Amino acid sequence: MTTALLRPGEADRVLAGHPWIYAGSILRLTGPAADGDVVQIKDHRQRFLGIGLFNSKSKIHIRWLAPDRVAINRAFFEQRLRDALAVRRRHMPDATSYRVVNAESDFLSGLIVDKYEESLVLQVSSLGMDRRKADIVAALEAVLAPRTIVERSDVASRKFEGLLPAQGTLWGPETATVQAKVNGLLFEVSLLEGHKTGLYLDQQVNYLRVAELARGIPNANVLDCFAFTGGFGLHAARAGAARVHMLDQSEEALAIARRQADANGLGACCSFEACNVFDWLKTRTATGPHEKLLPVFDVIVLDPPSFTRNRAAVPDALRGYKEIHLRALKLLKPGGLLATFCCSHHVDARTFLDVLLSAAFDARKVLRRVATFSQSPDHPVLPSIPETEYLKGYAIELAR
Repeated sequence: MTTALLRPGEADRVLAGHPWIYAGSILRLTGPAADGDVVQIKDHRQRFLGIGLFNSKSKIHIRWLAPDRVAINRAFFEQRLRDALAVRRRHMPDATSYRVVNAESDFLSGLIVDKYEESLVLQVSSLGMDRRKADIVAALEAVLAPRTIVERSDVASRKFEGLLPAQGTLWGPETATVQAKVNGLLFEVSLLEGHKTGLYLDQQVNYLRVAELARGIPNANVLDCFAFTGGFGLHAARAGAARVHMLDQSEEALAIARRQADANGLGACCSFEACNVFDWLKTRTATGPHEKLLPVFDVIVLDPPSFTRNRAAVPDALRGYKEIHLRALKLLKPGGLLATFCCSHHVDARTFLDVLLSAAFDARKVLRRVATFSQSPDHPVLPSIPETEYLKGYAIELAR
């Protein structure tokens, strides 16, 4: 097995638990290594650090995989799957749809597996995992006995690994759409199309928490911005909201939300509007000279897609976050509830809160924080890997 010797000081990152070894961290290779090969990792003093998967095409030259010299085969993946499932069953014992493998969070860098009832969706973003796809699929069959396994390896990051997009059915009958239960509600999941792998499973626990907070406001008028297929809106409707209005730019996503509202017996109190949410909020908060804006919503949810994919775009993203918060606060009644989320790991929780406070200052509102949010437990956070913690949020009330 070829050895990758790290430069002095570069071993600390690996010892602390981070699995990415960049090209600049490698002093030299002791022999040839083909892309996708397993290599052993040692510090500059020849102390063994573990094994990983090599890829010369990627800035991440090695993805650490195990602390011992073990065979990376079907049995290896079966054990990692069982370990990952144990975490989910411990923290989400009643869930039937959830993320089974969350890449680095489950020590399988470059691999995501989502479970929607009896269907699995596989997403591979690293070359080393892609080369072992057959073993991964076999392990999934053995451990989870799914009805079907679909691949959604269509993420843009694959190009940085020298990989082309891959999509299709890997096992079982071809299945385009399934019905998944999330907190007892039925959701229509498009396995081969749509955002991510079909649903935002990382919000599964937050759907319930926000709905419970909304339940405390009788006959609530709820605005669900960036609603996608209605995760927050439908949970609020089930919790007793009198009216839920859902906004999203995607007409297709809202069509699914409408079908799901009817399927769950919630259609009577739900309405849907395809629009640019920024423009909608701006229009609804515009006032003429000497006009006073009357807030109309008891609960507002802001769950936008990530506004930034890199650190260079953070300033623009913060301006976008401030804009939607400023508009939302103007539409929220005194004593009303705002649940707001940010899913970019480039914007930390303190910075996000500062943006919210800045918007409140400009809107002349005083806020009371009543809850903080993170991603659901099936998306584990490893503090030694900051990239695993990306979703953060707050529930605030307008102080009367």
